[in-house]
Amino acid sequence: MKALKYTIVKTGEQYNEYCESLEELVYARHMEVQDEIELLTLLIEKWDNEHSSLMDLNPIELLKSLMTEHGLKSRDLAEILGLSKGTVSKILNYHKGLSKETIRKLADYFKLSQEAFNRSYGIVNEVNRHFGNASLMNTKKNMKNSVAL
Repeated sequence: MKALKYTIVKTGEQYNEYCESLEELVYARHMEVQDEIELLTLLIEKWDNEHSSLMDLNPIELLKSLMTEHGLKSRDLAEILGLSKGTVSKILNYHKGLSKETIRKLADYFKLSQEAFNRSYGIVNEVNRHFGNASLMNTKKNMKNSVAL
């Protein structure tokens, strides 16, 4: 029986070899290797899904990590997302959530699934910053109707 050219990825070394092979095939741009490209992509994605720690990070931690990895600054991210530097700052400091459009742009730019950024995480509400208790900080309160004791 003929040995298979590619098998399920079992080691980090095999993963790296497959990534290099895939890169070479993609740059070669030959239509006759399209099936090989698709198979390698599938095997690599399977390994990534099983061994990725991206989902351990909340979306903002993930974004900050990706920015560091890609050498991006806040101003670069503002340009990529089409947002103001102030809005990016609010997002990175947990004062503003990620919009659907921002999630789409991040997923596209970093070549990740939208699910990586479309998960819940705590937002620090500006109105409630003076509360010391974190559980109170992230809930909206009507300050106008508060009675001073």
